[in-house]
Amino acid sequence: MNADSRVMEFFLRTYDRATAESFAALARADLERDGFGWWVVEEKNGSPFVGVISLQAVPFEAAFTPANEIGWRFVFDKWGHGYATEGARAALDFGFSQLAWREVIAMTSLLNVRSQLVMERLGMARNPDDDFDHPRIPEGHRLRRHVVYRIRRSS
Repeated sequence: MNADSRVMEFFLRTYDRATAESFAALARADLERDGFGWWVVEEKNGSPFVGVISLQAVPFEAAFTPANEIGWRFVFDKWGHGYATEGARAALDFGFSQLAWREVIAMTSLLNVRSQLVMERLGMARNPDDDFDHPRIPEGHRLRRHVVYRIRRSS
């Protein structure tokens, strides 16, 4: 998945197998330690791996941090099946009910319309005043400008 340029279109680079496996080991350790993090998404009666859904603290400083974020990434062949929306809904419910988070954000490149549509389907809202230049993306790079969507726990 992380080696597929279609999946990684809005990331700085694709990942080779060693890098992806190293990241997976760290994510697994974080999940075991914290009880949340990066979850593998499987298809019922189908593929044992279609992607990942994540809940984590935003790992850099920005005007909106500290904050907790949700994210997703899916193998290309599984796009358009509703897995991102379904999985993210379950993760948001976990974040609000089990972790007692009051708000969760999602962010992506301004160019990533597909993920923004998922955020909107989740009931998340964008305030253009929250848009920012991602500090981990080089100045002048086409992906640097990011949007932030938010959703608050219903009382």
